[in-house]
Formats: sequence, structure tokens, C-alpha cells
Amino acid sequence: MTALKTSDIDRFIAKPDPRQPIVLVFGPDAGLVRERVDALVQASVDDAGDPFSFVRIEGEELTANPARLVEEAHTVPLFGGRRAVLVKAGGRNITPAVELAVAQPSTECRIIIEAGDLRRNAPLRALCEKAKVAAALPCYADSERDLARLIDDELGAAGLTIAPDARAALMSLLGGDRLASRGELRKLTLYAQGRGRIEHADIAAVVSDASELALDGVVDAAFAGRTGEVETEFAKARAGGSSPAAIISAAIRQVANLHKMKLAMEGGDSIDFAMKRVAPPVHFSRAEIVGAALRVWSPARLLRSMAQLADASLEARRNAPLAETVAQRVLLSIAVSARKRES
Repeated sequence: MTALKTSDIDRFIAKPDPRQPIVLVFGPDAGLVRERVDALVQASVDDAGDPFSFVRIEGEELTANPARLVEEAHTVPLFGGRRAVLVKAGGRNITPAVELAVAQPSTECRIIIEAGDLRRNAPLRALCEKAKVAAALPCYADSERDLARLIDDELGAAGLTIAPDARAALMSLLGGDRLASRGELRKLTLYAQGRGRIEHADIAAVVSDASELALDGVVDAAFAGRTGEVETEFAKARAGGSSPAAIISAAIRQVANLHKMKLAMEGGDSIDFAMKRVAPPVHFSRAEIVGAALRVWSPARLLRSMAQLADASLEARRNAPLAETVAQRVLLSIAVSARKRES
């Protein structure tokens, strides 16, 4: 088996094993997938900007021509040096192309496959985990230990320390997506440059919830019935690295919060007070759009939407290639339902 353990992945990326020229990077943390793919590219080629040394292939190209991957892997660079091929699997079945590459591995070219969240029995994952010439690198959401190390690395590089209460607050706001977390940390270090020590007030001033912020737009647009914004915000969330599973999960958390707030309103609370009851309270920047959703949804209809989202989550897990379509479809359906209630 060549599925690497979490503790071995960083060592592999720093010095990829030449006996495993095919590397599958996959998992629900799209930001971590992207970060590890970029690191592998840097470790595999001298100049990623040289089209003779580094080639990018979309999954749909391999679906139409499975032999292309082997052909690219065995192409000799025009000016010599190391060579790499990056394959973005997307929702396409590229297993036949990878099977050919496994059968005819190249010792002069590294094949890096970037994929989303794959089930344990997904053909591509199973192939790469079993093949001696391949390595599978799973990318799951950062644990507390991973986040602590990420914070230490970024703050250490900036020559900063952090107060204990500020560290605890920062930990609660990070996670879910590695690139989003790293982006928030770099924004924080830039803000605190020259101070030496980061305090709790600095966290409150500049750090957003990196695991949720990218998803607020699409989820809020759906429940407020803004159908025209759902597709745009969905595209932004996907471009920012959020997986379809993460988007559906965010919608499930939001419908649960809306249900709790709506019950509080029916018990006599004002909209403003109801939005303070959930944890964390609704941020003032979202108060208008969340308030709009609360005005059009009833507790019973929210429960039906919760069941609809749960079904979509299950469908997305069972049919990974269609997960993006499933997630977008269920959010548009919710937005249409909200609009019908408005009219």
C-alpha cells in the first residue's frame, strides 16, 4: 500500500520518492490539496513556467485520449532537466489513463494528479493506493495540532509572538481550508508587523472565520431567495477552494441556525435579538440578508429544507463526480422556494 500517513506526507513532499513517480493528491480540504500540489510541482521541476518541462492537462482531455498521459510522461524535455505533468481530475473518470501510466511508469517525469474528495473505493484512489509506483496523499481538514503548527510557522517567519488569549481566539477562527487559514494568518502578521506581540484586539480587528467566510455569500443568497446571486457566489466559493461537501454542510448549519432563530422570534424575540442567540452571533455585515431570510421562512419549511439538504449531502457522497451539480442544484432549489414565499 502506498497511501501515506499524515505524519509522512510533509517528508514525501519535501523529497518525493523517485520510485513513486505518480502522486495522487486528494481530499475534502481543497486549499490543502492546492498547497501540496504546488509544493510537489516546485520539488519536481526547475521552472514551472517552462512549457517543455511542466505540462497541465485537464481531466476531460484524458477522457477523450487516455494514452496522452503516458505520451506526455515519456516525452524528453527539449533542453533536458526534470519534467512534470499536472492532471486536474475534476469530475471526469481518468482512471484508464492513469492505469496506462502505472503500467508504463517514467523515471524522468513526475505525474501529479489533483483531485477532490474521493471515497475509499473510488477507482482512481484505489488504483493509486495499490500501485507500487504511485503514492496517495489524502488532505483532510487541519487538526488542532496542525493549526497550532501553522500558526507557529507563520508567526515565527514574521518574528511575532502571540498572547495566550489571542492564540485561543485565533485557533477558533481557522480551519476547514488550509489556504484560507494561511491567508488570514498572513493578513494578521502584516497588520501586526513591528509590534512584536499579537493581542486579542488584533485578532478581532483583522481575522475572519476562514472556515466559514467563503461560504456565507452563497448560503445567505440561497435562503434569502436571491437566485441571481446563488450561481455567482457558488462559483466564488468553488474558486476559493470550498468543496461541494463543505458548501452543503455550511447550508445545513445555516438552516439549523435559521430554525433556532425563527423559533425564538415566534417566542417573542425581535429579529435582532434572535440573531444574537445563535453561536456565533450573526455578524452585523450579514444582518440584512439573514433578516430577509427570517422574514420568508417558517420553522416547518426550514425543517423540510433541512431534510432536502441532508438528502443532497448523501447524494453528493455517493456520486462524487456529480457532487458540484448536486450542491448547486439544491441551493438554487432553496432560493426558488424562498422567492415563491416572497411573492
